[in-house]
Amino acid sequence: MGISLYDATVPGFVQTVEATIGVLDKGMTHGPQLGIDPQQIVEARLHPDMLPFRFQVVSVIKHSIGAVECAQAGRFGPPPRTPDVDYAGLQAMLADAALRLKAVRRDELDALQGRELAFEPGSMKLLFTVEDFLLSFSIPNLHFHATTAYDILRMKGVPLSKRDYLGRIRVKA
Repeated sequence: MGISLYDATVPGFVQTVEATIGVLDKGMTHGPQLGIDPQQIVEARLHPDMLPFRFQVVSVIKHSIGAVECAQAGRFGPPPRTPDVDYAGLQAMLADAALRLKAVRRDELDALQGRELAFEPGSMKLLFTVEDFLLSFSIPNLHFHATTAYDILRMKGVPLSKRDYLGRIRVKA
């Protein structure tokens, strides 16, 4: 039996979203100890030309449960304006994303394999199959933004390790 589209995506999405929740939890715990106001983290950037922490966290959601929902709709667009939320709001959004991911039904996602998905950034139109979109676009973007959020907190002095980034790995029981 081969690996299904669900197996190749949703468990990893859940792992990364839950790990990002843990990373933000550590930021909330250690930020005040480091003299950092969590709201300063929300707007922090690794470099002036990069988008802020809040965009990175919202993009983790966009490229996990958002990607699944776009696959179901057959269309993916650039993210809307990043919501103006505080640190606790970002934590709540991640928690909601994890719950929604856990509710994705294997049969419904697997049934999308081979279907077309259109990505329309501006005047361009890129056509994908659902599986190519999820595997070659959303998963790399998910990890880019999760890593960037991790790196911003690490840069601020939050004591994070690779284990925090990885989250709960799936091992044979």
